[in-house]
Amino acid sequence: MKARIALLRSMGAARPYQDSKPLEIVEVDLDEPGAGELRVRMAAAGLCHSDLSVINGDRPRDMPVALGHEASGIVEAIGPGVSRFQPGDHVVLVFVPSCGHCVPCASGRPALCEPGAAAAARGTLIGGERRLRYRGEPINHHIGVSAFSTHAVVSENSCVKIDQSIPLDRAALLGCAVLTGVGAVLNSGELKMGQSCAVIGLGGVGLAGLLGAIAAGAETIIAVDTAEHKRALALELGATHAIDPSAENAVAEVRALTGGGVDLAVELAGAAPALKFAYDITRRGGTTVTGGLPNPKAELSLPAVSLTVGEQTLKGSYVGSCVPVRDIPRFAAMMQTGKLPIEKLMTHRISLDEINEGFERLARGEAIRQVIVF
Repeated sequence: MKARIALLRSMGAARPYQDSKPLEIVEVDLDEPGAGELRVRMAAAGLCHSDLSVINGDRPRDMPVALGHEASGIVEAIGPGVSRFQPGDHVVLVFVPSCGHCVPCASGRPALCEPGAAAAARGTLIGGERRLRYRGEPINHHIGVSAFSTHAVVSENSCVKIDQSIPLDRAALLGCAVLTGVGAVLNSGELKMGQSCAVIGLGGVGLAGLLGAIAAGAETIIAVDTAEHKRALALELGATHAIDPSAENAVAEVRALTGGGVDLAVELAGAAPALKFAYDITRRGGTTVTGGLPNPKAELSLPAVSLTVGEQTLKGSYVGSCVPVRDIPRFAAMMQTGKLPIEKLMTHRISLDEINEGFERLARGEAIRQVIVF
């Protein structure tokens, strides 16, 4: 069948993106789903900094690629051997499929699925196939999802079924912003009621993490970003304090507010200086979690002795250390009861044809979460 996709042919386009148009909307041939695969009609897809980092070249991928990884949709067709889904099911797409058999998957850490990571690097589905062609040439999949499209063929392991009462535009954010941000706070950081928490980087993922800290019952919640309008939004959402990390005494201010530093600092900005700030404001015996994706060449320098004498923990968090089949329904339920009001993060609803304007808005820091509604 035919599908319309946002195709990226090369990285590093000049800005503004509404003029250079790095993403071209084209009609492609979409194969029928193979064994263990689904065809999904997209309902909504979010614009994320991880997509932007492919467009600007910070996180290189093989070209050409059908971009997008945060989405929700409706199953239209199933391939041979699929038993967990049927046409009409509402699903959230997950950008790390879990094979269920490798050592990380068997250890309860599906975010680190080894075949899933290898497939993402190749630009294929987890089974090794490419299901998109443009003028006869194969198109690479973006981390198994390729969400900026009217339809996609994906592995069944890239989908989690959700209740049909959940609005699909909100559900899209469950696939990345909520998994990554809320998961970094609740799963990786194990934030406890009454503790103090700082969230560094207040984009869609960071503000989702902030909502997770509020839901966990943290007593002191410090929102950290250089953008004043993002700090203001964080305060509206429930942060107790907001700090500009570029201010001269920002680290000292956080330490003064918390009596020596926060119990948990979660960096979701995707920049090494932000991670250094997060570590510097973590109290002795506290935990620093990083879920951001900096440029692969970026490095971090820390006083090595602080890990020992301060018993500080520095840990990574990929996909929020989530088990999607467990956590997406859990976070969806929290959303439905008002404990995770992620709809407040949705600043723009756009069409697929407006995608380049959307990424320029994101690059300028003028949006939190923009959602393409199909």
